[in-house]
Amino acid sequence: MENVGERDMVVEEIIDETPTKKRVGVVIILLITVLVAYLDRVNVSVLIADPTFLDAMGINGKPFEMGLLTSLFVAAYGFSNFVLTPLGDRMGARKTMILALALWGISSIIGGLAQTFMIMLASRVLLGLGEGMHFPMQGKFVKNWFPPSERGRANATWVVGIMAGPAVAMPFFTTIIHNFGWRDSFFVLALIGMVPIYLLWKYTTDKPADHKGVNQAELRYIEEALAKEAEEEKQKSGLEKPKLSATLKMLATNYKFILITLYYSCLGSILWGAMAWLPSYLKMARGFSWSSMGVWASMPYVFGMVCIVASGYFADKFNRRAVLCAISMFCAAVGIYLGAQAVDNTHAAMFLTFGVGAIGFGISPAWTIQQRIIPAHSVGTAGGVMNGITNLYSALIPAIIGWLIAMTGTYNAGLMVLVANGLFATLCVIPLALKKY
Repeated sequence: MENVGERDMVVEEIIDETPTKKRVGVVIILLITVLVAYLDRVNVSVLIADPTFLDAMGINGKPFEMGLLTSLFVAAYGFSNFVLTPLGDRMGARKTMILALALWGISSIIGGLAQTFMIMLASRVLLGLGEGMHFPMQGKFVKNWFPPSERGRANATWVVGIMAGPAVAMPFFTTIIHNFGWRDSFFVLALIGMVPIYLLWKYTTDKPADHKGVNQAELRYIEEALAKEAEEEKQKSGLEKPKLSATLKMLATNYKFILITLYYSCLGSILWGAMAWLPSYLKMARGFSWSSMGVWASMPYVFGMVCIVASGYFADKFNRRAVLCAISMFCAAVGIYLGAQAVDNTHAAMFLTFGVGAIGFGISPAWTIQQRIIPAHSVGTAGGVMNGITNLYSALIPAIIGWLIAMTGTYNAGLMVLVANGLFATLCVIPLALKKY
């Protein structure tokens, strides 16, 4: 007769053969974190369409100063990517992201209490410094937790937050501001930021081996794939944990990294240009009501979420991510151009929805390409450099658009800046498409 204890051991072994899916939970937490990040970024975009806020800050009728609220945030964000991200490689992604979220909360409280435009600008700079530490760590989490064959979908999952944040934020903040006032929008953000802090602290670790919920089958599945990838990278590069100077030299001489960085910089310029000025454009130039503006301003990001999910599927299925990047930015350029030229306001909003949302098709593939061409030990630093350059460049765009509005009295010249970036990005990624990335 079979011993009961032996039978229980066999059952346990069988159960252990089925891998857990804790990596899915990790990437969902990353999604929530990014969603909150973009809520923090977007509230000011809605506020510059609010006369009460503009009067309180003394910037009503001053489009250049309005643009500075986004531009200085993005500049600080890019600076932080360069300077603080390498610290994240040493501290670990989890601790770095928790610290970043704490800084976001402080910046939101300062923004809600601000009595002057300069204090408001300072709160945006602090937010940028905090978020600059955070974003590249998302890629580090994916690199540590997912085999290469799953990274397209993993990146697509958390990148959804880039579009989900603005999609939620536009109607959310129009409602908050209309019913309670602009200061409350900042205090609500401070409270919301506590959610991802708790989730990161309670349910994530830097590596699967440190997570108590990961069983041996899942750990073996992940580590075997990562070990194979590391061996391939070692054979290609011949380097093991190089110094920061060596990593930066490698990045500066890697034309593939340069091209994907130029591409992502142009993508970022469209994202930030639209995020900063779309609500104001719809309300001031196209004459939409406050409530209609909130709905239409969210539509590009709803469509963008669809594009992100679709890109993750196609990226893993066909393994031609650079082609998706090219399609994304060409469609963005065409859509924004048609939106600027449309006579009918509803048609203009629809074209802009298509154009701005189309960038979602290229975000996840761009990060996956970056993770593929960069060794694992340098992916955090590379992400910081790529994101840093992107945001230092993108920081110029909201202010430039504001200056063009002030100089020309219309938004069209600013929209053409976005169109030009879309076309240039398309050209940058074509060599990578020809290399079958």
